[in-house]
Amino acid sequence: MSALRIAFLTHEPFYPPSGGGSAEAIYLVEEMVRRGHDVHLFCPDIPDADVVEKKFGIRLHRFTRWPMGRYARLRNFKYLAYPFFLERMVRDAARDLRFDLIFSQHAISAVAAGKLKKPLGVPVVMNFPDLLTGFMDTWPAYVAPPPVVRCLKRYELSLPTRYHVDGVLTVSDELADRFRKTGVAPEKVLPIYYGYDATYFPFRGQPPALTPTIIVMHGSFDAHHLGEIAFRAARYVTRQRPGTIFRFIGKRTAPLERLLARARAEIPGFKYECPGFVPYAEVARHLADAGVGIVPYEESDGTHCAFVAKVVEYVALGLPAVCTPIKSIGSYFRGDPMVKFSRFDGEDFGRKIIAQLEESPQGWSQAAAKSAARVAEELDWRPLCRKAVAFAEATARRP
Repeated sequence: MSALRIAFLTHEPFYPPSGGGSAEAIYLVEEMVRRGHDVHLFCPDIPDADVVEKKFGIRLHRFTRWPMGRYARLRNFKYLAYPFFLERMVRDAARDLRFDLIFSQHAISAVAAGKLKKPLGVPVVMNFPDLLTGFMDTWPAYVAPPPVVRCLKRYELSLPTRYHVDGVLTVSDELADRFRKTGVAPEKVLPIYYGYDATYFPFRGQPPALTPTIIVMHGSFDAHHLGEIAFRAARYVTRQRPGTIFRFIGKRTAPLERLLARARAEIPGFKYECPGFVPYAEVARHLADAGVGIVPYEESDGTHCAFVAKVVEYVALGLPAVCTPIKSIGSYFRGDPMVKFSRFDGEDFGRKIIAQLEESPQGWSQAAAKSAARVAEELDWRPLCRKAVAFAEATARRP
Protein backbone atom coordinates (compact mmCIF):
# COMPACT_ATOMS: atom_id res chain seq x y z
CA MET A 1 0.00 0.00 0.00
CA SER A 2 1.57 3.28 -1.11
CA ALA A 3 2.27 6.04 1.39
CA LEU A 4 0.25 9.24 1.44
CA ARG A 5 1.49 12.79 1.83
CA ILE A 6 -0.91 14.22 4.39
CA ALA A 7 -1.53 17.87 5.28
CA PHE A 8 -2.65 17.74 8.92
CA LEU A 9 -4.35 21.01 9.97
CA THR A 10 -4.96 22.12 13.55
CA HIS A 11 -5.55 25.37 15.47
CA GLU A 12 -3.95 24.07 18.68
CA PRO A 13 -0.23 23.93 19.49
CA PHE A 14 0.75 20.35 18.69
CA TYR A 15 3.19 19.52 21.48
CA PRO A 16 3.08 19.39 24.42
CA PRO A 17 -0.72 18.94 24.51
CA SER A 18 -2.56 21.81 26.21
CA GLY A 19 -5.70 19.90 27.22
CA GLY A 20 -9.10 19.29 25.67
CA GLY A 21 -8.89 17.79 22.19
CA SER A 22 -5.23 18.63 21.69
CA ALA A 23 -4.00 15.29 23.05
CA GLU A 24 -5.73 13.36 20.27
CA ALA A 25 -3.65 14.98 17.52
CA ILE A 26 -0.43 13.46 18.86
CA TYR A 27 -1.73 9.89 18.69
CA LEU A 28 -3.29 10.38 15.25
CA VAL A 29 -0.01 11.71 13.88
CA GLU A 30 1.96 8.88 15.48
CA GLU A 31 -0.34 6.33 13.82
CA MET A 32 -0.03 8.04 10.43
CA VAL A 33 3.77 8.02 10.67
CA ARG A 34 3.78 4.42 11.91
CA ARG A 35 1.93 3.45 8.73
CA GLY A 36 4.61 5.13 6.62
CA HIS A 37 2.81 8.34 5.63
CA ASP A 38 4.57 11.66 5.06
CA VAL A 39 2.87 14.02 7.54
CA HIS A 40 3.05 17.80 7.16
CA LEU A 41 1.61 19.45 10.24
CA PHE A 42 0.19 22.97 9.90
CA CYS A 43 -0.20 24.41 13.39
CA PRO A 44 0.56 27.37 15.67
CA ASP A 45 4.17 27.93 16.67
CA ILE A 46 5.57 25.70 19.41
CA PRO A 47 8.80 25.62 21.42
CA ASP A 48 11.67 23.40 20.25
CA ALA A 49 10.11 22.80 16.84
CA ASP A 50 13.21 21.03 15.49
CA VAL A 51 13.17 18.59 18.39
CA VAL A 52 9.44 17.91 17.90
CA GLU A 53 9.94 17.26 14.18
CA LYS A 54 12.59 14.64 14.93
CA LYS A 55 10.63 13.11 17.81
CA PHE A 56 7.53 12.48 15.69
CA GLY A 57 9.09 12.13 12.23
CA ILE A 58 7.03 14.93 10.70
CA ARG A 59 7.46 18.27 8.93
CA LEU A 60 6.12 21.31 10.81
CA HIS A 61 4.66 24.36 9.08
CA ARG A 62 4.28 26.89 11.88
CA PHE A 63 1.94 29.84 12.17
CA THR A 64 3.89 32.66 13.82
CA ARG A 65 1.80 35.85 13.38
CA TRP A 66 0.45 35.70 16.95
CA PRO A 67 0.38 33.25 19.89
CA MET A 68 -2.37 30.63 19.76
CA GLY A 69 -3.71 28.34 22.45
CA ARG A 70 -6.67 27.77 24.75
CA TYR A 71 -5.31 30.30 27.27
CA ALA A 72 -4.12 32.93 24.79
CA ARG A 73 -5.36 36.50 25.14
CA LEU A 74 -8.28 37.39 22.81
CA ARG A 75 -8.50 33.70 21.96
CA ASN A 76 -11.91 33.78 20.25
CA PHE A 77 -11.01 36.61 17.88
CA LYS A 78 -7.81 34.83 16.93
CA TYR A 79 -9.77 31.66 16.23
CA LEU A 80 -12.00 33.54 13.79
CA ALA A 81 -9.03 34.89 11.81
CA TYR A 82 -6.82 31.81 11.93
CA PRO A 83 -8.53 29.74 9.16
CA PHE A 84 -7.77 32.46 6.60
CA PHE A 85 -4.04 32.33 7.34
CA LEU A 86 -4.04 28.53 7.68
CA GLU A 87 -5.56 28.19 4.20
CA ARG A 88 -2.82 30.44 2.76
CA MET A 89 -0.10 28.41 4.50
CA VAL A 90 -1.31 25.18 2.92
CA ARG A 91 -1.75 26.81 -0.51
CA ASP A 92 1.83 28.11 -0.36
CA ALA A 93 3.18 24.69 0.61
CA ALA A 94 1.14 23.02 -2.15
CA ARG A 95 3.07 24.96 -4.79
CA ASP A 96 6.00 22.61 -4.15
CA LEU A 97 4.24 19.60 -2.63
CA ARG A 98 1.45 17.42 -3.95
CA PHE A 99 -0.74 16.40 -1.02
CA ASP A 100 -2.80 13.21 -1.21
CA LEU A 101 -5.06 14.04 1.73
CA ILE A 102 -6.05 17.03 3.84
CA PHE A 103 -6.92 16.05 7.41
CA SER A 104 -8.40 18.73 9.67
CA GLN A 105 -8.55 18.54 13.45
CA HIS A 106 -11.46 20.51 15.01
CA ALA A 107 -13.96 22.85 13.40
CA ILE A 108 -11.63 25.86 13.16
CA SER A 109 -9.15 24.10 10.88
CA ALA A 110 -12.06 22.41 9.08
CA VAL A 111 -13.02 25.80 7.64
CA ALA A 112 -9.61 26.08 5.98
CA ALA A 113 -9.64 22.42 4.87
CA GLY A 114 -13.04 22.83 3.23
CA LYS A 115 -11.91 25.86 1.26
CA LEU A 116 -8.82 24.00 0.06
CA LYS A 117 -10.63 20.98 -1.34
CA LYS A 118 -11.66 22.44 -4.69
CA PRO A 119 -8.56 24.47 -5.62
CA LEU A 120 -6.13 21.70 -4.63
CA GLY A 121 -8.31 18.83 -5.86
CA VAL A 122 -7.43 16.77 -2.80
CA PRO A 123 -9.67 14.50 -0.68
CA VAL A 124 -10.60 16.04 2.67
CA VAL A 125 -11.33 14.30 5.97
CA MET A 126 -12.67 16.44 8.80
CA ASN A 127 -12.26 15.23 12.37
CA PHE A 128 -14.59 16.77 14.97
CA PRO A 129 -13.49 16.03 18.59
CA ASP A 130 -16.47 18.17 19.68
CA LEU A 131 -19.24 20.46 18.50
CA LEU A 132 -17.23 23.56 19.28
CA THR A 133 -19.93 26.21 18.93
CA GLY A 134 -22.34 24.04 20.92
CA PHE A 135 -20.55 24.98 24.14
CA MET A 136 -21.58 28.59 23.59
CA ASP A 137 -25.09 27.62 24.77
CA THR A 138 -23.82 28.11 28.32
CA TRP A 139 -22.27 31.53 27.73
CA PRO A 140 -24.06 34.67 29.02
CA ALA A 141 -26.59 36.00 26.51
CA TYR A 142 -24.89 39.39 26.38
CA VAL A 143 -21.69 37.69 25.17
CA ALA A 144 -23.30 35.04 22.95
CA PRO A 145 -26.87 36.01 21.93
CA PRO A 146 -28.86 32.80 21.36
CA PRO A 147 -29.84 33.64 17.74
CA VAL A 148 -26.16 34.15 16.90
CA VAL A 149 -25.19 30.90 18.61
CA ARG A 150 -27.85 29.00 16.65
CA CYS A 151 -26.43 30.39 13.40
CA LEU A 152 -22.89 29.40 14.38
CA LYS A 153 -23.96 25.86 15.26
CA ARG A 154 -25.75 25.50 11.92
CA TYR A 155 -22.64 26.74 10.14
CA GLU A 156 -20.35 24.30 11.94
CA LEU A 157 -22.64 21.35 11.23
CA SER A 158 -22.90 22.43 7.58
CA LEU A 159 -19.13 22.35 6.91
CA PRO A 160 -18.98 18.78 5.47
CA THR A 161 -21.90 19.34 3.07
CA ARG A 162 -20.95 22.94 2.29
CA TYR A 163 -17.57 21.81 0.94
CA HIS A 164 -18.55 18.30 -0.23
CA VAL A 165 -15.86 16.66 1.87
CA ASP A 166 -14.98 13.02 1.50
CA GLY A 167 -15.04 11.82 5.11
CA VAL A 168 -16.11 12.91 8.59
CA LEU A 169 -14.84 11.55 11.91
CA THR A 170 -16.78 12.41 15.06
CA VAL A 171 -16.25 12.15 18.79
CA SER A 172 -19.63 10.55 19.45
CA ASP A 173 -22.65 8.82 17.95
CA GLU A 174 -24.72 11.88 18.88
CA LEU A 175 -22.54 14.20 16.81
CA ALA A 176 -22.44 11.70 13.93
CA ASP A 177 -26.25 11.66 13.86
CA ARG A 178 -26.33 15.46 13.69
CA PHE A 179 -24.03 15.47 10.66
CA ARG A 180 -26.10 12.79 8.94
CA LYS A 181 -29.18 14.95 9.41
CA THR A 182 -27.47 17.74 7.44
CA GLY A 183 -27.15 15.42 4.44
CA VAL A 184 -23.78 13.72 4.90
CA ALA A 185 -23.98 10.18 3.51
CA PRO A 186 -23.94 7.59 6.34
CA GLU A 187 -20.94 5.76 4.86
CA LYS A 188 -18.90 8.98 5.00
CA VAL A 189 -19.33 9.41 8.79
CA LEU A 190 -17.49 7.39 11.42
CA PRO A 191 -17.79 7.93 15.20
CA ILE A 192 -14.47 7.11 16.85
CA TYR A 193 -15.11 8.49 20.38
CA TYR A 194 -12.44 10.24 22.45
CA GLY A 195 -9.75 8.19 24.09
CA TYR A 196 -7.04 8.23 26.71
CA ASP A 197 -3.53 6.86 27.11
CA ALA A 198 -3.83 3.62 29.08
CA THR A 199 -0.13 3.71 30.00
CA TYR A 200 -0.73 6.90 32.02
CA PHE A 201 -3.90 5.71 33.79
CA PRO A 202 -3.20 2.26 35.28
CA PHE A 203 -5.87 0.56 37.37
CA ARG A 204 -5.23 1.47 41.02
CA GLY A 205 -6.87 -1.61 42.56
CA GLN A 206 -8.26 -1.25 46.07
CA PRO A 207 -8.94 2.45 46.76
CA PRO A 208 -7.14 4.14 49.66
CA ALA A 209 -9.13 4.59 52.87
CA LEU A 210 -8.31 8.24 53.46
CA THR A 211 -9.85 10.87 55.69
CA PRO A 212 -10.90 13.46 54.72
CA THR A 213 -12.56 12.41 51.48
CA ILE A 214 -11.30 14.00 48.26
CA ILE A 215 -13.60 14.81 45.35
CA VAL A 216 -11.58 15.44 42.21
CA MET A 217 -11.98 17.03 38.79
CA HIS A 218 -9.35 17.79 36.14
CA GLY A 219 -9.46 19.64 32.86
CA SER A 220 -9.35 23.04 31.21
CA PHE A 221 -12.13 24.56 33.37
CA ASP A 222 -14.08 26.49 30.78
CA ALA A 223 -17.47 28.12 31.41
CA HIS A 224 -19.49 24.96 30.66
CA HIS A 225 -17.36 22.88 33.06
CA LEU A 226 -18.02 24.86 36.23
CA GLY A 227 -21.33 26.61 36.79
CA GLU A 228 -24.38 26.44 39.01
CA ILE A 229 -24.38 22.63 39.05
CA ALA A 230 -20.82 22.46 40.38
CA PHE A 231 -21.52 25.11 43.03
CA ARG A 232 -24.72 23.51 44.33
CA ALA A 233 -23.12 20.06 44.37
CA ALA A 234 -20.17 21.36 46.40
CA ARG A 235 -22.57 23.01 48.85
CA TYR A 236 -24.65 19.85 49.25
CA VAL A 237 -21.63 17.58 49.80
CA THR A 238 -19.93 19.98 52.22
CA ARG A 239 -23.09 20.13 54.33
CA GLN A 240 -23.53 16.36 54.31
CA ARG A 241 -19.85 15.50 54.78
CA PRO A 242 -17.99 18.35 56.51
CA GLY A 243 -14.27 18.29 55.83
CA THR A 244 -14.59 16.96 52.28
CA ILE A 245 -11.92 18.43 50.00
CA PHE A 246 -12.62 19.41 46.38
CA ARG A 247 -9.49 19.13 44.26
CA PHE A 248 -9.39 20.95 40.91
CA ILE A 249 -6.47 19.91 38.69
CA GLY A 250 -5.78 22.38 35.90
CA LYS A 251 -5.02 25.99 35.13
CA ARG A 252 -6.82 28.45 37.40
CA THR A 253 -9.12 29.95 34.78
CA ALA A 254 -11.69 32.71 35.32
CA PRO A 255 -14.61 30.21 35.67
CA LEU A 256 -12.66 28.26 38.30
CA GLU A 257 -11.76 31.44 40.21
CA ARG A 258 -15.42 32.54 40.19
CA LEU A 259 -16.56 29.16 41.54
CA LEU A 260 -13.95 29.17 44.31
CA ALA A 261 -14.68 32.78 45.31
CA ARG A 262 -18.40 32.10 45.52
CA ALA A 263 -17.91 28.83 47.41
CA ARG A 264 -15.61 30.46 49.96
CA ALA A 265 -18.16 33.22 50.51
CA GLU A 266 -21.35 31.12 50.62
CA ILE A 267 -20.41 27.60 51.78
CA PRO A 268 -19.27 27.44 55.42
CA GLY A 269 -16.39 25.00 55.78
CA PHE A 270 -15.73 24.67 52.04
CA LYS A 271 -12.30 23.15 51.45
CA TYR A 272 -10.41 22.88 48.20
CA GLU A 273 -7.04 22.21 46.58
CA CYS A 274 -5.73 23.62 43.29
CA PRO A 275 -2.47 22.00 42.17
CA GLY A 276 -2.59 24.06 38.95
CA PHE A 277 -1.76 22.77 35.48
CA VAL A 278 -0.41 19.22 35.53
CA PRO A 279 1.16 17.50 32.48
CA TYR A 280 -1.02 14.76 31.03
CA ALA A 281 1.41 12.02 32.08
CA GLU A 282 1.13 13.10 35.73
CA VAL A 283 -2.64 13.59 36.07
CA ALA A 284 -3.31 10.06 37.37
CA ARG A 285 -1.03 10.64 40.35
CA HIS A 286 -3.31 13.48 41.46
CA LEU A 287 -6.43 11.35 40.98
CA ALA A 288 -5.26 8.17 42.69
CA ASP A 289 -6.12 9.13 46.30
CA ALA A 290 -9.58 10.54 45.49
CA GLY A 291 -12.92 9.05 46.47
CA VAL A 292 -15.00 10.23 43.49
CA GLY A 293 -14.24 11.91 40.16
CA ILE A 294 -16.80 14.43 38.91
CA VAL A 295 -18.00 15.90 35.61
CA PRO A 296 -20.58 18.59 36.54
CA TYR A 297 -21.03 19.94 32.99
CA GLU A 298 -23.85 22.36 32.32
CA GLU A 299 -26.34 21.30 29.63
CA SER A 300 -25.65 22.39 26.05
CA ASP A 301 -25.49 20.92 22.55
CA GLY A 302 -21.73 20.90 23.00
CA THR A 303 -21.81 18.75 26.12
CA HIS A 304 -24.35 16.32 24.66
CA CYS A 305 -22.10 15.78 21.62
CA ALA A 306 -18.89 15.43 23.66
CA PHE A 307 -17.37 12.11 24.65
CA VAL A 308 -15.84 13.27 27.92
CA ALA A 309 -12.35 11.86 28.46
CA LYS A 310 -12.51 12.63 32.20
CA VAL A 311 -15.06 9.88 32.76
CA VAL A 312 -12.97 7.40 30.77
CA GLU A 313 -9.85 8.23 32.78
CA TYR A 314 -11.66 7.95 36.11
CA VAL A 315 -13.03 4.54 35.18
CA ALA A 316 -9.64 3.37 33.89
CA LEU A 317 -8.12 4.13 37.29
CA GLY A 318 -10.92 2.41 39.17
CA LEU A 319 -12.23 5.74 40.48
CA PRO A 320 -16.05 5.96 40.82
CA ALA A 321 -17.47 8.88 38.85
CA VAL A 322 -20.51 11.15 38.83
CA CYS A 323 -21.55 12.90 35.64
CA THR A 324 -24.45 15.00 34.41
CA PRO A 325 -26.65 13.15 31.85
CA ILE A 326 -24.58 13.85 28.74
CA LYS A 327 -26.10 11.86 25.87
CA SER A 328 -22.90 10.59 24.25
CA ILE A 329 -21.07 9.44 27.37
CA GLY A 330 -24.35 8.28 28.93
CA SER A 331 -25.03 5.83 26.12
CA TYR A 332 -21.56 4.28 26.39
CA PHE A 333 -21.58 3.87 30.19
CA ARG A 334 -25.27 3.03 30.57
CA GLY A 335 -25.59 0.38 33.28
CA ASP A 336 -21.96 0.67 34.39
CA PRO A 337 -21.91 0.80 38.23
CA MET A 338 -18.72 2.88 38.17
CA VAL A 339 -20.55 5.90 36.73
CA LYS A 340 -23.65 7.47 38.27
CA PHE A 341 -25.57 10.02 36.19
CA SER A 342 -27.42 12.85 37.88
CA ARG A 343 -29.97 15.23 36.48
CA PHE A 344 -28.78 18.67 35.33
CA ASP A 345 -29.28 19.77 38.93
CA GLY A 346 -26.62 20.55 41.50
CA GLU A 347 -28.28 19.00 44.54
CA ASP A 348 -29.06 15.80 42.66
CA PHE A 349 -25.44 15.75 41.52
CA GLY A 350 -24.38 16.12 45.16
CA ARG A 351 -26.65 13.24 46.20
CA LYS A 352 -25.03 11.02 43.56
CA ILE A 353 -21.58 11.90 44.93
CA ILE A 354 -22.68 10.85 48.42
CA ALA A 355 -24.19 7.65 46.99
CA GLN A 356 -20.86 6.75 45.36
CA LEU A 357 -18.98 7.44 48.59
CA GLU A 358 -21.34 5.18 50.53
CA GLU A 359 -20.87 2.22 48.18
CA SER A 360 -18.95 -0.60 49.82
CA PRO A 361 -15.51 -1.10 48.20
CA GLN A 362 -16.14 -4.83 48.26
CA GLY A 363 -19.38 -4.24 46.37
CA TRP A 364 -17.85 -2.49 43.41
CA SER A 365 -14.20 -3.65 43.31
CA GLN A 366 -14.98 -6.45 40.86
CA ALA A 367 -17.05 -4.11 38.71
CA ALA A 368 -14.23 -1.57 38.80
CA ALA A 369 -11.73 -4.05 37.37
CA LYS A 370 -14.17 -5.12 34.66
CA SER A 371 -14.96 -1.53 33.63
CA ALA A 372 -11.28 -0.57 33.60
CA ALA A 373 -10.44 -3.51 31.35
CA ARG A 374 -13.22 -2.54 28.95
CA VAL A 375 -12.06 1.04 28.46
CA ALA A 376 -8.43 -0.10 28.14
CA GLU A 377 -9.43 -2.41 25.30
CA GLU A 378 -11.85 -0.08 23.51
CA LEU A 379 -10.81 3.50 24.29
CA ASP A 380 -7.03 3.54 24.49
CA TRP A 381 -5.70 5.94 21.87
CA ARG A 382 -3.93 3.23 19.86
CA PRO A 383 -6.98 1.21 18.74
CA LEU A 384 -9.02 4.38 18.28
CA CYS A 385 -6.39 5.99 16.07
CA ARG A 386 -5.88 2.81 14.04
CA LYS A 387 -9.58 2.93 13.28
CA ALA A 388 -9.50 6.65 12.43
CA VAL A 389 -6.42 6.50 10.18
CA ALA A 390 -7.67 3.39 8.37
CA PHE A 391 -10.86 5.34 7.58
CA ALA A 392 -8.80 8.32 6.35
CA GLU A 393 -6.66 6.08 4.16
CA ALA A 394 -9.70 4.41 2.59
CA THR A 395 -11.25 7.83 2.00
CA ALA A 396 -8.11 9.18 0.31
CA ARG A 397 -7.88 6.17 -2.02
CA ARG A 398 -11.57 6.05 -2.88
CA PRO A 399 -12.11 6.79 -6.60
